[in-house]
Amino acid sequence: MLTIAFVKESHPDEHRCALMPSNIKAYKLKGVEVLIESELGKSLYLEDIDYQEAGALVAKNRGDLLNRADIIFSIHPLPIEDVKQLDNTTLISFLDPFNNPEYLDLLNQQGVTSLSMEMIPRISRCQKMDALSSQASLAGYAMVLKGMSHLNSVLPMMMTPAGTIKPAKVFVIGAGVAGLQAIATAKRLGAAVTAFDTRAEVAEQVQSLGAKFLEIDLGETGQTAQGYALALTPEQMQIQKEQQAKCIADSDIVITTAQLFGRKPPRLIDKETVSQMRPGSVIVDMAAESGGNVEGSVAGEIVEFDGVTIVGTGNWSNDVAKNASQMYANNLFNLFSEFCNEETGEFSLDLTDEILEKSVITHGGKTVNAMIIQHLQKGAQ
Repeated sequence: MLTIAFVKESHPDEHRCALMPSNIKAYKLKGVEVLIESELGKSLYLEDIDYQEAGALVAKNRGDLLNRADIIFSIHPLPIEDVKQLDNTTLISFLDPFNNPEYLDLLNQQGVTSLSMEMIPRISRCQKMDALSSQASLAGYAMVLKGMSHLNSVLPMMMTPAGTIKPAKVFVIGAGVAGLQAIATAKRLGAAVTAFDTRAEVAEQVQSLGAKFLEIDLGETGQTAQGYALALTPEQMQIQKEQQAKCIADSDIVITTAQLFGRKPPRLIDKETVSQMRPGSVIVDMAAESGGNVEGSVAGEIVEFDGVTIVGTGNWSNDVAKNASQMYANNLFNLFSEFCNEETGEFSLDLTDEILEKSVITHGGKTVNAMIIQHLQKGAQ
């Protein structure tokens, strides 16, 4: 019988987990054994007994769990010391494969088949297993709350006997999954919202949420087949910076969500522009952990520059860990279900399948993902 194991996250301050008790019955119906590490759901106030009553086995010893697992599901990559204990195991998690060549080498040394959740293609067949989108949507919500919590004024307009309070102005840069959720959340909270994206075709989506779309003529832009924005030329970047500067200076909260898949995020706001904002304003930089959209943002920290608070804490969906865990756990089950052989209960690894071809990173002792191979070869030149 196939054993699927779920480890307790060792990443600092991580509250999410990869399995909820409500998912276990569905796994059991597939004919697999579910094994969890003790205290898997402790940060969500879930006890081991909650998982046991749903049908899971509990491993008190992490090493024992790693040795018994055929497939390991997690959120973050397993620590190196854990990978060294694996032997021909399948590992499924967020792997950040573009930036971890040494980690991929170790996976290959241990014969680990790895699947990276951020590499799941954005096609209609994959929507139910698209963890990058599910977590980004919650991140958009959380970033608005972060910005609001550091702002010294309210978001909605208020008409009171003591006077009228104007609505706060929120500017969202990037109208992908996270950006659209940030726009929707800020609007629900009563802010006056403006947004910009290099893809002019998303203007209608922005406007449908009740926000204003900032028109900037950048010439020829576009998006990848996966829906990600294409990188701008240096000239286009300069035009964007100059024309959005006035909107930034006039905003109470600025939220940047611009990230380029597999590449460092674009620097959208420089210190000169930050200096033009009113003291007490807030910038939330979604990309701070991977290089930052904002000059002066610090990964994992909240800093102040010229009276402007810049939030770069990252791991945004972790702030709403219960819902984030529910969504991620469902993404994982949907992925497993898609490739589970109903007769044998085995996980079918057909690398000619469009999903697995793009998301499996290592297999059979070598890196097999074409995009990652090309990235590594380019980096070696």
